Amino acid sequence: MRFLLLCCSLLLLFSACVPNKKYVYLQHNDVNKSGLPKDTALRSYDQVSFDYRIQPNDALYIRFESLTPEEFNFLNPPESGGTGGNMNIQLRSELVDPNGAIDFPGVGKVDVAGLTVFEIQSKLQSLAEGFLKSPAVKVRLVNFRYTLLGEVNQEGTITTMNNRISLAEAIGLGGGLTDLADKANIKLIRQKDGKTEVVYVNMLDEQFMTSPYYYINQNDVLIVPALKQRPFRRYFGQNIGIFLSATSIVLLIINLSK
Repeated sequence: MRFLLLCCSLLLLFSACVPNKKYVYLQHNDVNKSGLPKDTALRSYDQVSFDYRIQPNDALYIRFESLTPEEFNFLNPPESGGTGGNMNIQLRSELVDPNGAIDFPGVGKVDVAGLTVFEIQSKLQSLAEGFLKSPAVKVRLVNFRYTLLGEVNQEGTITTMNNRISLAEAIGLGGGLTDLADKANIKLIRQKDGKTEVVYVNMLDEQFMTSPYYYINQNDVLIVPALKQRPFRRYFGQNIGIFLSATSIVLLIINLSK
């Protein structure tokens, strides 16, 4: 009976282990291998082309600078006092309307949807040259956001002004994944062209660096499932000591009663 109990305990213990092949990101048959060359490039991949294009409801911070006196520079919104930092930038940002345009006083609507930040910057630069002296335009997307759910160290929605973020960087900004995360089956939910796509990505495979989903998009949702070991590690594993102690007491009572 004791031998059977010991075998069952060892079986449960080893079944709860998570091997490194399910833990290490972006593998290429090199997990725990010794003798790998150092300080040299083993492989190279072509970089994935990605330029985020503005969509309706995006918030853009737009600033016109020129030699024209500030009071005559009607393209800039009035300064709002009492608030600083990123919050001030967001309050002064321009929201892209459902038709993909921004309305400027004295100029009218300017279509920006489908353009990159740099393309919008060039377009507004040409527009400003008709009103301002030696203008320079700065454009930033201020509400780029995505959501992390599941086996991550910090669930929630993250907002950043960087619109070029890889999936690995997005996970890092959320504190990384837990030890029980299934990195081979991360669900990506993406809104695109009036539809919602559902894609599964494998963060254990180094080839993911060539995937069209390597970079995240505005409003992406990442759902990280748990490994099969999760129920044991999180629930039964915490109480295994109590279980073994109780079983030992029962066996002792049975032996003494014989």
